[in-house]
Amino acid sequence: MKKKSFSMLLTALLTFSVVLSACSGGNNNNGTTAPAASSNEGTNTVVAEKEAEPAAPTEIKIMLPLNTSESPPDTIKNEIEKLTNTKLTYQFFPADTYEEKLNASFATGSLPQVTYLKNQTTFIQMKEAIKDGQFWEIGPYLEEFPNLNKMKPEILNNTKVEGMLYSLYIGRPLARQGMIYRKDWADKLGLSAPANTDELFEMAKAFTEQDPDGNGQKDTTGISDRNELTYGAFKTVSSWFGTPNAWAEKDGQLAPEFTFQQYIDTMDFFKKAREAGYMNQDFAATSKTDAVNMFTSGKAGLYIGGSMQDIDSLNKDLIKNFPDAVLDTHSMVAGPDGNFAQWMIPGYNNVVLFPKSAVKDEAELKKILAFFDQMMTPEISNLMYWGIEGTHYTVEDGKAKPAEDKELIEREVKGYKDSVIGEAETNGMYESYNILPGRIHAEQLLLENVKVGVADPTAALESATFTEQGVELQQIITDATYKYIYDQIDKAGFEKEVESWKSRGGSKIIEEFNASYKAQ
Repeated sequence: MKKKSFSMLLTALLTFSVVLSACSGGNNNNGTTAPAASSNEGTNTVVAEKEAEPAAPTEIKIMLPLNTSESPPDTIKNEIEKLTNTKLTYQFFPADTYEEKLNASFATGSLPQVTYLKNQTTFIQMKEAIKDGQFWEIGPYLEEFPNLNKMKPEILNNTKVEGMLYSLYIGRPLARQGMIYRKDWADKLGLSAPANTDELFEMAKAFTEQDPDGNGQKDTTGISDRNELTYGAFKTVSSWFGTPNAWAEKDGQLAPEFTFQQYIDTMDFFKKAREAGYMNQDFAATSKTDAVNMFTSGKAGLYIGGSMQDIDSLNKDLIKNFPDAVLDTHSMVAGPDGNFAQWMIPGYNNVVLFPKSAVKDEAELKKILAFFDQMMTPEISNLMYWGIEGTHYTVEDGKAKPAEDKELIEREVKGYKDSVIGEAETNGMYESYNILPGRIHAEQLLLENVKVGVADPTAALESATFTEQGVELQQIITDATYKYIYDQIDKAGFEKEVESWKSRGGSKIIEEFNASYKAQ
């Protein structure tokens, strides 16, 4: 036993001697002994080699709406995965039918770990499920992630449900809305950008009746609109008429926008324009894609609503067909009372949720939030928003200048661009370097819009009935609005539909919003 112990001790001493010899680093050319520090370097190298073993990539499935005709290739995704040590599966579905897919996936419990909604309307639809505890509350975790913690509190507050935060937001300028129009047509006809709603109507009329394309045929119209009252032309024109942004005070309490005379005036504007042929007759059944195609194929001269920043993509497609076409943007259109107004969003146009059916535990949630925290770094946000530097954009004057190949950007980058959370002020991505005069003008108008911006006073208010029935009840008003414009009902018929809205739950919504409003 002693022999064995001595043998083990001898072996240990010999081993220690060898280690000391190896750590000495050998002899230098001058025969001096290497400094003792090299012993530490050797030890650090061993530790570093152990630490260098890469962690397994975090696997994340992401569902989001697609605003292009085809899903993007993996060019950008592959780069994101390298930089974030993730394995990403993107499930893209066409924006026009996204709500159907979202609802079907929710009903079957097949939502992925990361679920983007489509807009504020789909967010309202999901609020009841959020209250039921079917999505993770993420508010308590944000302070653990330095970049996510930079998101704007005032916008986060607008997305809270019963005072708790479940979502990350995709930031947008508060008031991007306005009009994109054929300046070359206007110049030819001697028209300036419309100063008020009357001049807007006259421009639509002239673009229809005065052969602005000069081909000798009556084959153009004024407004190209789509089946969307909020993000199409209707709400933007309505704000110019002075209609409140969703709700406003009336007779001492909050009331919905469609109970105001200005809403009726807006319907009259579109009814008159449609009857005269100054807009597409079937706009209530026209998709966004078809409305865009109508404009870029030279059949219409006014594209109203949405974002004035869309001028880049509209211009790209238009000049393929008409190389000499010139577009411009405009938003300062006064109402009948001479005042300017522009409706504002609550600082976001979409949110992302994390279903408990797909994210099994807190540890998995934190790994996913860590990915989004990385997304809010300039390196990742620029990659996702602008693409690969030198391929999809270059940097000039500290701003991103998109490459000439717009189709490449549309194909490879657009799908990911629409999913970037935060905004330039919080995620550090480049602002746009613009050379198109109409886009430069648009950026100036965004600042002007905010000066006359009108917020939705109910954005951060609670109404259980609105959460549960709001989307369904809004359809009553949407249908009635279209019927009025299509001359299928008159004002009395519209007011009857408003009463139907009230009797089926609308009155309760008014009551609840007002109670929440007074409790602020």
